[in-house]
Amino acid sequence: MAYTKNETFEASVTDKLKFHYYEILRLLGENPDREGLLKTPERVAKAMQYMLQGYQLDARQIINSAKFHEEVSEMIVVKDIEIYSLCEHHMLPFIGKAHVAYIPNGWITGLSKIARVVDVFARRLQVQERLTVQIKDAIRETLNPLGVAVVIEAQHLCMMMRGVQKQNSVTTTSAFDGEFHKNSTRSEFLKLIGTSLH
Repeated sequence: MAYTKNETFEASVTDKLKFHYYEILRLLGENPDREGLLKTPERVAKAMQYMLQGYQLDARQIINSAKFHEEVSEMIVVKDIEIYSLCEHHMLPFIGKAHVAYIPNGWITGLSKIARVVDVFARRLQVQERLTVQIKDAIRETLNPLGVAVVIEAQHLCMMMRGVQKQNSVTTTSAFDGEFHKNSTRSEFLKLIGTSLH
């Protein structure tokens, strides 16, 4: 079968990952050749490539692809954006929601682009603190708004499945820029998303 250059690269990455996941199963005491596990190394290889596709994407390019000049200066809020990411310390998922707001300064972007920016950074090995700041910075650098705010609320399986095993803990992180450093603006945003930060 003939492959394009990109398809050849993807196939070789998948094959390399398959090999290593086969070895991981063996080292953990499993039999990777038993019926139920025969295709597991390939499935995991493809799943990891999908879950970590953010390395191949450019958040700033996504915003710029739908950037429009508008004389709007009211707060724009996109809330409850689902987040599925992998903690870089244990490669276990953390799952939650991002709330993003900005105050335009002559430029806006398509609402779906905000959700895609969240995905670009979430689909990488992450810590929640850095993820929050990366989303804020990408919007600030491309739209140059009067202010940007990002709040993320997430549950971490590395805390739930191992270690302290706290099942109901939620981690909240925030990053504010520009007008959102003002108490009144920040309070309006937090009220709109139904979150209080102390």
